[in-house]
Amino acid sequence: MPAPLPPRGRGTASNPFNRFAPTTSVALDDGWFQEVPPSRATEVRLETAKSIITRNQSPDLPFDRSVNPYRGCEHGCIYCYARPSHAYWDMSPGLDFETRLIAKTNAVALLEQQLSKPGYQCAPINLGSNTDPYQPIEREHRLTRQTLEVLLRYRHPVTIVTKGSLVLRDLDLLTELAEQNLVAVMISLTTLDDELKRTLEPRAAAPSARLRAIRVLRENRIPVGVLCSPMIPMINDMELESLLEAARDAGARQANYMLLRLPREVAPLFEEWLEAYYPQRARHVMSIIRQCRGGEVYDSRFGHRFKGEGPFAELLAQRFAVAIRKLGLNRRRDYELDCSRFCPPGGQMALL
Repeated sequence: MPAPLPPRGRGTASNPFNRFAPTTSVALDDGWFQEVPPSRATEVRLETAKSIITRNQSPDLPFDRSVNPYRGCEHGCIYCYARPSHAYWDMSPGLDFETRLIAKTNAVALLEQQLSKPGYQCAPINLGSNTDPYQPIEREHRLTRQTLEVLLRYRHPVTIVTKGSLVLRDLDLLTELAEQNLVAVMISLTTLDDELKRTLEPRAAAPSARLRAIRVLRENRIPVGVLCSPMIPMINDMELESLLEAARDAGARQANYMLLRLPREVAPLFEEWLEAYYPQRARHVMSIIRQCRGGEVYDSRFGHRFKGEGPFAELLAQRFAVAIRKLGLNRRRDYELDCSRFCPPGGQMALL
């Protein structure tokens, strides 16, 4: 069957069975017609979570703990590496991931509880490691804002990764955190092309809105950088220098990038997207991805999964290194947050 175009405002038209499903079915084209995928409204299920701080031991990440107030992400980015996690809740990594969302209603209470444990050692908490903390449903549920209020109250450092302009709503909290060297923000910027963004990241903020977010955060003396992620061969990698320059002009002081990752169910969804929007170069794109991943579509090894290997990956790394040095986007000292101010719930605040 020809690759179907997603419903407007969604990243994919497919809703494949998750890998834990006991049975599967396959659609076959009988030659009569191609069904137009129906639109689907966003559903939000409320959940009482058992824990809220997720730990990791990855040497690839600059943090060892994170908080994700939501499961699933309405931004609908077709490449999102978090899509396979939806299978754990018996939902599809496809359309379900961007339409059937879960909000952790007790996130704030759990966070205070975990921060108050006697053995807790303070280190920066990341918001946005698995799904975007400023996706559209945050306007109603405000779990990210409530999380920031708790972290500010107890002077706990936090880093934020987002492609949502809604981050500016919390400028008051972010400004107070920044005054105490307790926050750093990374804005994910994938393309400057509005049409590419529309299909690649359908419900994320426009490129101009993300650059404005960088500008406003910088004007309010909040440490802000840019994350050019993912870099997709022959789709947006040619924009790398332009993305970095635009972010620098908006006020970013640090930059990073990641090569496209296609774990588990993400690979077939991404290939379907390529066939729908870039059929003439789809095979070429996948060929380069395999060259960067040892012949496979994905390589999960630490030290390789974010940057890849081989000629294309090495050239991309060299281009990035030259660009950030030229643009002055390698100021990492701006992002060393202060853990000494932390005062746990119920603890004695300093007098001075």
